[in-house]
Amino acid sequence: MFYKNARIFCNDCHFRTGAFEVKDGLFGEILPDNVPADAIDLEGATVIPGLIDVHNHGNSGADFSDGDYEGLKKMAKYLAQNGITSFAPASMTLPYEVLAKAFATAKQLKEEAPEGHSRLMGIQMEGPYFSEKKKGAQNGEYLKAPDFEGFKKLYEDCGGLVGIADVAPELPGAAEFIEKASKLCTVSVAHTDSDYEHAREAFARGATHLTHLYNAMPGIHHRNPGVIPAAVEAPTVRAELICDGMHIHPASVRLAFAMFGGERMILVSDALRCCGMPDGEYELGGQPVFLAGGVAKLADGTLAGSATNLYDCMKNAILFGIEEADAVRAATINPACALGVQDRVGSIATGKIADFIVCRSDYTGRRVFMSGKEI
Repeated sequence: MFYKNARIFCNDCHFRTGAFEVKDGLFGEILPDNVPADAIDLEGATVIPGLIDVHNHGNSGADFSDGDYEGLKKMAKYLAQNGITSFAPASMTLPYEVLAKAFATAKQLKEEAPEGHSRLMGIQMEGPYFSEKKKGAQNGEYLKAPDFEGFKKLYEDCGGLVGIADVAPELPGAAEFIEKASKLCTVSVAHTDSDYEHAREAFARGATHLTHLYNAMPGIHHRNPGVIPAAVEAPTVRAELICDGMHIHPASVRLAFAMFGGERMILVSDALRCCGMPDGEYELGGQPVFLAGGVAKLADGTLAGSATNLYDCMKNAILFGIEEADAVRAATINPACALGVQDRVGSIATGKIADFIVCRSDYTGRRVFMSGKEI
């Protein structure tokens, strides 16, 4: 099946007008020389790859860390319906046995891959190797020093699904953990009070990711630069950004893209179970969370995750002044690269899974396709 007269976000991260083919659930020819007469006319609609959220705790009343398979399916269905066709659910700082149960549900969803549900392409293990000072909404009761053997068991028991493992680099044993874990998955600097030197060593040892830039880390100081300048200077490091309009000021969103460039930014939702739900009291890692006016906070006023999905975060980035192509890239191919699945998803390219979104130029009127079928 061919689609014509589309404004396509192509594999080179530029928009081009033309046609594309979907065949047996995969993308076929892109911008073909000859377009069949029976090609479906998209009438100038914008076509982008399905989005990929590498940092998502929950939605629709469900949280990945619950370890409930039906809840994870509910999350995946909501995500697909909102254009997030692939995701890596994020865990919390919790005991290993609780994490193991959650990771088992991820393995089950990966294996069953129910139709109409977002593809589970990995797990982000957010905790428990974090700084007490920068734990944010993580539960301090369960914080641990970096523990490679414990991590490795969790990793192996879920079939190697952990795609991103988070760690505060200033903790004892962190450098050795990063060196070993980076051979298995992407390692991310997160929930850290690290100085510049520890951060720089972390990136030299193999960390290539920064979890929710600006949040749960020191700010930039001209005499004590900290984590962020160290990450900017390390060309292999990509940085996540929560673009819900609550966590980051629009000026700081623009600054992030200016510092890292469109090729190194990853938009994430960091969404909680309250995403898609009414105001009220919810739960996160054993702690109460209160949603009011679209803002989720702990009882002490600490900002928790977001109540916004990735599609809306991408739209926000564009509204905040980020170039459209950079915003789309940060929600598609960049996160795919962070998970190491860029050969399968993340861009409209021949041979990749035909997950795509058809929408207006202002990103309204959205239609979502997975494996070439509209959901």
